[in-house]
Amino acid sequence: MNVLHFANAFFSDSAHWHGYDGIPTRLREHVQYSLLALAIAAAIALPVGLLTGHTGRGGNVLALIATAARALPSFGLLVLMFVLIGFGLVPVMIPLVALAVPPILVTTYEAVRSVAPSPVDAARGMGMAEPRILFQVELPVALPLILSGLRSAAVQIISTATIAAYVSLGGLGRYVIDGLYQRSYEKVVGGATLVALLALVTLAVFSAVARIAVSPGVRRAD
Repeated sequence: MNVLHFANAFFSDSAHWHGYDGIPTRLREHVQYSLLALAIAAAIALPVGLLTGHTGRGGNVLALIATAARALPSFGLLVLMFVLIGFGLVPVMIPLVALAVPPILVTTYEAVRSVAPSPVDAARGMGMAEPRILFQVELPVALPLILSGLRSAAVQIISTATIAAYVSLGGLGRYVIDGLYQRSYEKVVGGATLVALLALVTLAVFSAVARIAVSPGVRRAD
């Protein structure tokens, strides 16, 4: 029996499309966890990345923080948070946010720093305040790279959110964990396939957002 056979057996079973353990329910849970983690990470990393990128200060500190955060094992951090906090959503969010902050933070910083100095200098010469320079001059040009950082973080979160199943939460990881426990390999393959498809959909969504949000002039310059 090959992988395609397992996948076909999983998706063709009507029992997997209904109830609390059905695909729609598990997919909704997985998306909820992922969106929450991405929102928290963006709320932390975007302001810091924009500010440090605009001022040009703190780049070395950001690189150090990002390197340290990337070295953290997500599953090990989950186990530690579970021991310290117990069951719940918080022990899952902490490793997911820690995973997502570095790419958003570093990419946002680099995006703002990569903006050509001439329009920034011209804006200062016109007397524009620093917040206006950041949001009206630098941010529109840096937006494509910032979105790429958010996209990378989102895909990493979706791939790693399967760990929620280890602390008895839902999501697509339930199929993987329960399938391994039950020796139901069609569940394992089905869950992994759904995670991969969700990651591909996420890439498509960010591509569409970039087409809408990024000005045509900036896209042509890229």
